[in-house]
Amino acid sequence: MSVPESNERAWLVKAEHDLLNIENNLAAAHIPWDTVCYHAQQAAEKVLKAFLVHHGQQPPRTHDLVALLTRCSEINPSLAGLEEDCRDLTFFAVSARYPDDLYEPDEADGRAMVAAVGRVRKSVLDTLPGI
Repeated sequence: MSVPESNERAWLVKAEHDLLNIENNLAAAHIPWDTVCYHAQQAAEKVLKAFLVHHGQQPPRTHDLVALLTRCSEINPSLAGLEEDCRDLTFFAVSARYPDDLYEPDEADGRAMVAAVGRVRKSVLDTLPGI
């Protein structure tokens, strides 16, 4: 079985799947805020990696959105304003995924991360005409 070549559209489809997970969880009777936060981070990560792939770069294997944003900002400095959102979202790449971390996100965290990924997604997509 051959591995398909990575492209920005494939990354964006995966990001949309994370956003769909968020929507589905927000419609649930009991909302798992840790899952919402995690998928918000994952969606932002995939959008930033799509940007890098679009610009001919191999995305690094990292969950650190600030590191990804730094690389994206070198290509398009207008994205630098997303640093606070990326810093906040990065916290949920690992934290709150495991019970040992002793942090359980609440509704305020979840809604804040949904808003943050929305800003990251919109800002990045605005720089990618035709996508």
